[in-house]
Amino acid sequence: MHSISFGSGNQGLQVGHNYGSINTEFHLPLETPPQPFATIPFSRDLDFVNRGDILDQIDERCSKPAARVALVGLGGVGKSQLAIEFAHRIDAEQPDTWVFWVHAGTQARVEEGFRTIADAIKLPGRNQAKANIPQLVYHWLSNERNGRWIMILDSADDRDIFYDPTSGDARNGRPFATYLPQSRNGSIIITTRNQDLASWLTGHRQNIIEVGPMARTDALTLLEKKLGSLADTDMADDLVQALDFVPLAISQAAAYIQARAPRSSPEKYLAEFRESECKKGRLLEYDGGDLRRDGGASNAILTTWQISFDYIRSKQPSAADLLSLMSFFDRQGIPGWVLNIPRISKEAMQGRSQNKDSTLELDDSSSATDDDTDDGTDDDIDSGFEDDVAMLRDYCLITTNEVGDEFEMHGLVQLSTRRWLEAFGREEVFKKQYIERLTASFPTGQYENWATCRSLFAHVQVAFGYQPSEDTLEIWATLLHNGGWYAWSQGVYEVAQQMLGKARKVRKRRLGKDDMATLASTSIFAMVLSNQGRWEEAKKLFVQVMETRKTKLGADHPSTLTSMANLASTFCNQGRWEEAEKLEVQVMETRKTKLGADHPSTMTSMANLASTYRNQGRWEEAEKLEVQVMETRKTKLGADHPSTLTSMANLASTFWNQGRWEEAEKLFVQVMETRKTKLGADHPSTLTSMANLASTYRNQGRWEEAEKLEVQVMETRKTKLGADHPDTLTSMANLASTFWNQGRWEEAEKLFVQVMETSKTKLGADHPSTLTSMANLASTYRNQGRWKKAEKLDVQVMETSKTKLGADHPDTLTSMANLASTFWNQGRWEEAEKLDVQVMESRKTKLGADHPDTLTSMANLASTYRNQGRWEEAEKLFVQVMETRKTKLGADHPSTLTSMANLASTFWNQGRWEEAEKLFVQVMETSKTKLGADHPDTLLSMNNLAFTWKDHGRHSDAIALMEECSQARQRVLGAGHPDTLSSLAAIAEWSS
Repeated sequence: MHSISFGSGNQGLQVGHNYGSINTEFHLPLETPPQPFATIPFSRDLDFVNRGDILDQIDERCSKPAARVALVGLGGVGKSQLAIEFAHRIDAEQPDTWVFWVHAGTQARVEEGFRTIADAIKLPGRNQAKANIPQLVYHWLSNERNGRWIMILDSADDRDIFYDPTSGDARNGRPFATYLPQSRNGSIIITTRNQDLASWLTGHRQNIIEVGPMARTDALTLLEKKLGSLADTDMADDLVQALDFVPLAISQAAAYIQARAPRSSPEKYLAEFRESECKKGRLLEYDGGDLRRDGGASNAILTTWQISFDYIRSKQPSAADLLSLMSFFDRQGIPGWVLNIPRISKEAMQGRSQNKDSTLELDDSSSATDDDTDDGTDDDIDSGFEDDVAMLRDYCLITTNEVGDEFEMHGLVQLSTRRWLEAFGREEVFKKQYIERLTASFPTGQYENWATCRSLFAHVQVAFGYQPSEDTLEIWATLLHNGGWYAWSQGVYEVAQQMLGKARKVRKRRLGKDDMATLASTSIFAMVLSNQGRWEEAKKLFVQVMETRKTKLGADHPSTLTSMANLASTFCNQGRWEEAEKLEVQVMETRKTKLGADHPSTMTSMANLASTYRNQGRWEEAEKLEVQVMETRKTKLGADHPSTLTSMANLASTFWNQGRWEEAEKLFVQVMETRKTKLGADHPSTLTSMANLASTYRNQGRWEEAEKLEVQVMETRKTKLGADHPDTLTSMANLASTFWNQGRWEEAEKLFVQVMETSKTKLGADHPSTLTSMANLASTYRNQGRWKKAEKLDVQVMETSKTKLGADHPDTLTSMANLASTFWNQGRWEEAEKLDVQVMESRKTKLGADHPDTLTSMANLASTYRNQGRWEEAEKLFVQVMETRKTKLGADHPSTLTSMANLASTFWNQGRWEEAEKLFVQVMETSKTKLGADHPDTLLSMNNLAFTWKDHGRHSDAIALMEECSQARQRVLGAGHPDTLSSLAAIAEWSS
């Protein structure tokens, strides 16, 4: 039978007798399509902070037909908040535009979002049992007659949801991405952490807008909006910086503070945040709720990121491992080559002994840098590594530098990763990997390794803050040992002391105090103390190392001899030259016997001994040894070998001390030019040779040439070593000395103050270098006639030197002599005399009666007698000084000429014109021959002779000679130099 239906005024199904099937269709009345509206599930944020031009970029791109744009960035950086704000703006400003919101975190949420759209626009057929909702929505969106629309796909992080057919429309075998139309009347905005997915969904990386942490000003504005009056604090800037300017972290911190106010504040939060990593983690795991975040998403920043970590681990475990390893590095400059070491060899972890041959001797154990290769091929390893890097970059967890060989992570992401590892009990595994890789990669602190050390040192400093497990301690100690060595070489003594102290402590506990590795750390640690001016402490450790090596290795073992040389160096720093000499002779003779007279180590010990002779003013003995070392090194190593050049520089220094400027200059120029060619213009040794040459120019009165070199050295050291490196400070002080000699007091003072303040901060107020800089500044004040300021500094330097170095240390005696000079200039003769006598007697006892410094102190005392009118006592001392200098230094040495001039002045003061004239003429003529007609000392002798002639009644000769002197001073020193002005004043007075 057929089915029968009746249509009449009676509605519904009416059936007569029917013996077959009956099919019915009910048709509901058609729904009226609604006007465009928005399905945004979040209200507008009154605390929203407009971030630059991001919203303008979205608007500009969405204005194009079939536009697709992706906001890509870390979780918590505000991608969804930007999308919410933009959606509300479109809804308000373009009421004829549909605004659809789809949460795309899971397949179910995407399907739910499309169902919501279908319901909102009242799509016909959507309620049918087998309705393909995505297909219906796709067709509706593709129909331009339905008007303009914008769809936001929020939190689209999982590629499989859109491109895996089994995760998309399983019934039709179509990926969900195919249901996103490319219609001229619609735009799609995607928020995602996955850059790769963003590229797929938008069709091109050019359609991606990267959203990072906020700019500082925007972050502060957000905090102020969230906290209100509570944000009115100086700590707000520090707080947003500590939170890496991440919006979610700032919002949650504000929520935490508000929830606990008034017992909490930005200051208290920041203090707790900085207290420890554990406290920091707990604060960042706080979930304060946020109405404008999806209900399924955590509001705690660490948890937000850990969702990404979990996803990466499930999809690509090796990428999760790479992220875990990177979380232990410093956040910036993470080197790819260290991350990509396939496997660390056992040998690389154990280290091996090395010796460093230098004037300040050093021995050490270091780690090897060779490593084994894994079973896979290099291509396989590189490919896997690059895939892992790509995934981490796609999820915005890391970024690269322009070259692509270094990576960077946000500090909070690193913390989140470590907390994540801790939850799985995997933190120690990756901490160990980090320390092993860094130890295998970080070399010893010798110059040839500085470039590598510099690139890795920040990571070593981070590793220093970790406390590794017991089985990693020895490896960690090796890393800290090498890191401390490098820090010492860079003059970063405080850091070096901390690292080497920790390495020494660990090695002592694990290996024993007499182990060679422990002794190596102790040795360099002692050197750091020595550079800090803590010589007694350094001496104690050097003795300990030396005695242990004698017992363990024997008295003539190379390492024992090195430790003896180090101890001798400390004695030199303390001015204990006899003890230093005794040790150095012993080292030298033993090395001659054990290694041979021409062995490099023997040469080093000879050079050290020569340096001690030089400090004692024993120029001939020093010269003899230095010539022998230089000639042997030329023969054995070659004329341009670094050690040969060092010996040439040492010999030049001896010539310099003897006033043999031309010979010194010749050697210094040769050393400088060879080092430039061999080592490069900015090598530390090249810069040292330039500084030495500049010093020679300065002593010759060639100040422009000296200044040019000193500026070059200073600027290069600032760039290469840093503005506060000890070598940089030395070059600044040298330049200031040149300004001082030119009478450019203000420029000299400015530099000396800068050196002093930096030295105080960097080295400590009582460090010998700091005291030297204070003495230099005092000297500048003295030359300006600012006696009180000079005296205050002089007293401070003297008292600190007495306490720090001892009453009879050479530097202490120098500071006493400086104070005496300040008293002398103020006419305080008795106070000056008392100090001068004390300095002279101490130097006689300590250095010997004919030591250059002793002779200087005798000359100072004689000057004090002269100013008191005690002519006979002054004359007696001046004659003694002059005769001794003639014998020790030669008749034409600058210091000898100075003593002759002093004696002549004494004659002049007594009215013994002929005797004075005879000496002044001799000084002037010798100075012309020895130093040159334009040398400042030559001009000074002309000045003195002119005054003698004037007082002797030879007015015309006096004026003529003074005019010659004045013209030369204007030419050499400048018209404004004090000496030039003094000459002009004398001429004016005599002429009138």
